[in-house]
Amino acid sequence: MSRLGFLTIAFVAAVFAPLSGFAQETGRKQFGTAKLPSIGFLSNAAGEHALNPLIAGVFTELNRFGWVNGRSAIYEPRFAAGEPSRWPSFVADLVDRNVNVIFAGSHAAAKAAQIATATIPIVALADDMEEAGLVANIARPERNITGVSMFGSELDEKRLELLIEMVPTARRMAVLAESKTRPSVAQVAAHANKLGIELVLIEAPSLDKLDGALDAVAMARVDAVNVLASTILYNGRRAIFERMAASRLPAIYQWPENAGEGALIGYGPNQALISRLVAELIDRVLKGVSPAELPVLRPTKFELAINLKTAKTLGITIPPSLLARADEVIE
Repeated sequence: MSRLGFLTIAFVAAVFAPLSGFAQETGRKQFGTAKLPSIGFLSNAAGEHALNPLIAGVFTELNRFGWVNGRSAIYEPRFAAGEPSRWPSFVADLVDRNVNVIFAGSHAAAKAAQIATATIPIVALADDMEEAGLVANIARPERNITGVSMFGSELDEKRLELLIEMVPTARRMAVLAESKTRPSVAQVAAHANKLGIELVLIEAPSLDKLDGALDAVAMARVDAVNVLASTILYNGRRAIFERMAASRLPAIYQWPENAGEGALIGYGPNQALISRLVAELIDRVLKGVSPAELPVLRPTKFELAINLKTAKTLGITIPPSLLARADEVIE
């Protein structure tokens, strides 16, 4: 088992085990002994043992804030297994249970939660909460929702630039996206046009359609692939890694941690940082702060990671200028 896999399982174990007497006391002081606060979790994972490190990290960070499942809080996780159509029924169930806060781990989950309730606080994780229409103003959401934005569109454009720097001869690239209609796709296409790159847009709206999308990438006669930010594409990342290697296609991904899993290059915020930001907001909501008064948080540090072993497998020489800027180089 890889170290990352071991840590993920350890994170999940922390979710469901009551570990802290301090956390129990925290819950009693805030809510009394009659009823513990409940946290609804909407995750695209296939189950608690398939959580990605970012979502598992949210659970771990909540433990550190004192919200331990079964002691000071009750966790109500719902797993969509990459099927966004399940969100409405999951949210309806959480609303019926009158949970104290809902964490939505994707843009689609946040939309479903926002449609279902105007009163239960929602903490969301999205590429760009303002651009997606989840909040009107990131400084003061003024609704029952706040969350963390990850500079999705801006980072997708930056990843395109990094991919061009890595493969300077590339003139035709694929964009693998969850949806062709998302604003980030249009922005990346416009940016590529300015840079003289022809883009082929390929959609993978669900995990069961990922294989077909990867077939389309292989047949598109492209020089490189920009895998856009997406929970669905993240959940299917290992299949993408394998197909890119088989097709000898360089590709860039949304998380620096992806390089440690075998991806050629990853650029974005550290997952542990995002987990901490999400948990901080959930903690403040449970302590009585209204989401309308909590500004949307955004990461301020981004990391570049490159896997030289994968580069060798693909027959790619990484430019020294790119290696010099990398935060992590995996030998």
